[in-house]
Amino acid sequence: QVQLVESGGGLVHPGGSQRLSCAASRNIFGITVFSIKDLGWYRQAPGNQRELVAAISPDGSTNYTDSVKGRFTISRDNAKTMVYLQMNNLKPEDTAVYYCNPVPYTARYWGQGTQVTVSS
Repeated sequence: QVQLVESGGGLVHPGGSQRLSCAASRNIFGITVFSIKDLGWYRQAPGNQRELVAAISPDGSTNYTDSVKGRFTISRDNAKTMVYLQMNNLKPEDTAVYYCNPVPYTARYWGQGTQVTVSS
């Protein structure tokens, strides 16, 4: 049962921008439950472990891994049970499959992810 659906990935040139979206199933989360969770965007590049790159708390506080600070922005819309990741000034090393999940993650919530490829 898919509970988190990521979208918005694709091929982008270095220096370009991409906006990722994550839709959380209201059948599972509901607006109230969704709104009290810390949420995150994770990514996994070939040969690497999945890593947390951005997180947002219920009050909107954000945290980023050092490699994306100043380039990525995470946001949320609790009423729509959506999480977003705006990625600017993309670099080839940002190439990965991107996933959303609460923080800490729950294994059964992993979706298919969305592939982001940064290449000229």
